[in-house]
Amino acid sequence: MTTASYRRIVLKLSGEALSGEQGFGIEPNVIQSIASQVKEIAELGVEVAIVVGGGNIWRGKVGSEMGMDRANADYMGMLATIMNALAFQDSLENFGIPTRVQTSIEMRQVAEPYIRRKAIRHLEKKRVVIFAAGTGNPYFSTDTTAALRAAEIEADVILMAKNNVDGVYTADPKFNKDAKKYDELSYMEVLNEGLGVMDSTASSLCMDNNIPLLVFSVTQEGNIKRAVLGEKIGTVIRRK
Repeated sequence: MTTASYRRIVLKLSGEALSGEQGFGIEPNVIQSIASQVKEIAELGVEVAIVVGGGNIWRGKVGSEMGMDRANADYMGMLATIMNALAFQDSLENFGIPTRVQTSIEMRQVAEPYIRRKAIRHLEKKRVVIFAAGTGNPYFSTDTTAALRAAEIEADVILMAKNNVDGVYTADPKFNKDAKKYDELSYMEVLNEGLGVMDSTASSLCMDNNIPLLVFSVTQEGNIKRAVLGEKIGTVIRRK
């Protein structure tokens, strides 16, 4: 019997991870692949919460650079995450996985409002919970949302699934062939060296609450299960 290393996880998916090679929108084959991997870990008895980004549809920072009001641009980004969450919910339920979407911005016709105790109860009943609309506040990233929700639901780890990047490197491996991959880091090293794994608010929140982070590639089939089983993939970041 295969045993998972974690009881409850937060899986952080970037919007780009859902767009595949096209880099924009939602690629059905990609979202189905990720959903099938989530099914694998759900069947191990792991309680799964997911935080999804919206960068494949809209980025608040880009809107702000275009001259938009930053708060309005960020709210548009939150709506993009809801679209991704609903698409991912549909894929999971097609695999027979009971799923609930909870949003920080109330949208009762399509999803539940975020209520911490209700989210935990869903997880205890082995339902996958997708947290959408970020924290519900502008100026906060979905990385910060993942850290916040992980602390609130007392998750054992945050699994940060990246698109075509299999860990944290000294430099961008796409542009620097000499970049070296880290196997393990501390949050202070991430902050001091400006490695850009997640924003400083999210990193500090994880460090303060002693939440480990595993950065790995989601494009390799089966990696989510490997991460949950405790196999050595990607880069582990923890408080030291």
